[in-house]
Amino acid sequence: MDFTFTEEQQMLQDTTRRFIARDYSFETRRERAKAAREGHADRKVWQGLADLGLTALNVPEEDGGLGGNAIDTMLVMTALGEGLVLEPFLSSAVMAARALATLGSPAQKEAMLPALAGGEMIAVFAHDEAASRFDWKAIETSAREDDDSYVLNGRKSMIAYAPQADVLLVTARIQGPDQPGAMAVFAVPRDAAGLRITPFTMVDGAIGGEVLLDNVSLPAQALLGESSDDAEGRIGEVLDVGLAAICAEAVGALDKLLAATVEYARTRKQFGVPIGKFQALQHRMADMVLHIEQARSMAYLASVRCTDTDPARRRRDLSAAKVVVGQACRFVGQQAVQLHGGMGVTDELDVSHYFKRLMAIEMQFGSTDTHLEQVAAALA
Repeated sequence: MDFTFTEEQQMLQDTTRRFIARDYSFETRRERAKAAREGHADRKVWQGLADLGLTALNVPEEDGGLGGNAIDTMLVMTALGEGLVLEPFLSSAVMAARALATLGSPAQKEAMLPALAGGEMIAVFAHDEAASRFDWKAIETSAREDDDSYVLNGRKSMIAYAPQADVLLVTARIQGPDQPGAMAVFAVPRDAAGLRITPFTMVDGAIGGEVLLDNVSLPAQALLGESSDDAEGRIGEVLDVGLAAICAEAVGALDKLLAATVEYARTRKQFGVPIGKFQALQHRMADMVLHIEQARSMAYLASVRCTDTDPARRRRDLSAAKVVVGQACRFVGQQAVQLHGGMGVTDELDVSHYFKRLMAIEMQFGSTDTHLEQVAAALA
């Protein structure tokens, strides 16, 4: 197959890489992570991404965006993975933009998508729950109809960047005689009465939040779309687009981790020679390359398949991609840390941060074991 990118796509990735190299060093990342933990996060970097047009990438042209596709997103996410960028690009510019573009009514799109594209608003897709155990359909958050409004109750768990969101796109099941348990998405403002977000630092340094909805009353216009018809299928598409994007991010992080390990093996000496001269370590680094190239191929497949109109084929292929990428995250991350010795786990070395991000990616959107079971079930 021909994996050559267009000139415009290559320019998109190169522009993102230049921005990261210029404005997002490892020390900058450490400072931003510390500020976010202390509740002092600013949007300087986010606005920089917006100035490049990246926050508008997945917003349709008719709604003020660039109308990019999954391949464009893959290239940007790879570059962001290389830089370990701590910004809610996946949550807001990819998943929330997709949800609004596919589920939103014309009025909702007009109200939110231009602000999302311009970087003035951060929206976070809040779906995961503690009891779901990677089953994306097993959500218990409820929306009860009350005259011309909805009352939401429930808890969303481990929602990345929730404390930084202006709007949460919350999935819930509508409870009522006409729509018993139909899945839907609601736009919940950050300052809504009854909404409480408990922030915490995730293993990879990003800020996450536990989202509690306690009798949150919303107007009927908060329901994305004019009805909840086919919302479940659209939610599945949003999650699959996010899964494909995070596979691409993993490839970027894997590439940088391999480069750091090879460079260290060239300079670190033991018994008077660089450790990269030892054949056993060369074999381990060769295995790292194989895992990364397999992950890259599957990330390409995920990006091609994530908008497939056949849900069964889409889920099978994306699960297969997540299995291969997850295995690469674990193997390459562990090998990199081991080859760096004791310093591989220190906070001062970027290798430990890449390792932690890859560990988080392996668990996001379903663990490797979960997706392996899904692939086996699909093939059976």
